Amino acid sequence: MSITLTGTIQRRDIGPGAWALVTEEGVTYEILKGADKDLLKAGQKAKVKGQVREDIMTTAMIGPVLEVKSFEVVNSD
Repeated sequence: MSITLTGTIQRRDIGPGAWALVTEEGVTYEILKGADKDLLKAGQKAKVKGQVREDIMTTAMIGPVLEVKSFEVVNSD
């Protein structure tokens, strides 16, 4: 099932490191490795479309794993 989320990108220094999307509601999703490098910028706000992958476990385990299909940067003005 596809979902659309808006939030802030964060870098987490857990294990080998992980990227997260923290939604405006405070929910943390771990971004699946292999996401577009233009998305992975700490502090950047983005609207992300993707799929929660319940069949994948990670070493960071910071939240549901989000496989990003597309995104757009949101201006914080």
